[in-house]
Amino acid sequence: MRLPEDFDDHSGMTPAVVMTIVAVTFFVAAILVMVLIMNHDPNSGKRNQTEAERDSSLIIDDTPGEELTSGDQLRPGDLDFWDLYPPEETEEPGETETPQEVVENDPSTDGRHTLVQNMDGTEEWVLISPYLPKHDYDFTKLVCQSNLMKYFENGRQTSYEGISISEVQDYVDFVAVKKSGIDFVMLRVGARGYGTGQLILDEYFTDNLKRATDAGLDVGVYFFSQAITEKEAIEEADMVLENLGEYHIAYPVAYDMERIPNTSSRADALSKAERTNIAKAFLERVEDAGYNPLIYGNKEWLIKQIDMSKLTAYDVWLSQETDIPDYPYQFTMWQYNRGGTVDGVSGYVDLSISFVDYSEK
Repeated sequence: MRLPEDFDDHSGMTPAVVMTIVAVTFFVAAILVMVLIMNHDPNSGKRNQTEAERDSSLIIDDTPGEELTSGDQLRPGDLDFWDLYPPEETEEPGETETPQEVVENDPSTDGRHTLVQNMDGTEEWVLISPYLPKHDYDFTKLVCQSNLMKYFENGRQTSYEGISISEVQDYVDFVAVKKSGIDFVMLRVGARGYGTGQLILDEYFTDNLKRATDAGLDVGVYFFSQAITEKEAIEEADMVLENLGEYHIAYPVAYDMERIPNTSSRADALSKAERTNIAKAFLERVEDAGYNPLIYGNKEWLIKQIDMSKLTAYDVWLSQETDIPDYPYQFTMWQYNRGGTVDGVSGYVDLSISFVDYSEK
């Protein structure tokens, strides 16, 4: 079949060729339309929009409480993945994680109490009296040399070394004692029996007094009291004074009333006030005779058994076996070892330090 004359292509394309091109074009178009119809998803636009929104939601807004993205109603708390991370604990400056509990009214730390060990082994915290004068020793200046305690100030020793001697030590070589570095001795004059109340002169006192003086040692003395009345205390003091003779006594005359361990004594029933008055009667008698009176005792005795507020006029010889004494009040001598050793003494001997040079007092 021929086409009309006006459709003829003078380029050389015949009607058959043109028809073939048109047919192929319609065929390809039809296939494209079918592919588009088969792949068309009415929700794809919505899904793509949601994915875009989801991606944009991962951009966290720096402003708390604001929406994460424009048009998004979700907030950080609405997203499940926030629960995977525990919240951070913030701490204000100066705060501690576990504040320490402050214990009020603790006598061991309040600085107003001192620990006292009783004779039965029990301990108790006792209030320090604000009215009694306190010592001012700096125990960082205390040095132990050759088993002897020494006190130094500005690099110079200002203390004096002493021992206590009674018939218990038997014969003592006082020359050897002096050479060992001992400055003074405290000799026991005698004692009152804690059962019978009888006055007893120390068996070695007179000999010890002479030989210690001859060896160049400064001498002090003490008496072991079991007086139960002021009259008996004066009687004890008079016994001491009578046996000193003409010897120079440079160091104090000490009053020593102790509890007798593991037994009862005639002075156990005394009250604190009675003990105080008895001690005062002895010390006053000694002072009236021109000697330096001194009261001896351990921490428990001085704090609980007598009233030191009535005896502040007298020096104290503290007995406390420890590296550093913790008796808070004034004392001038300290017996720190009741089992020491010194050349010239067989067996053990009590060691003391004096913070005062009584030979110059």
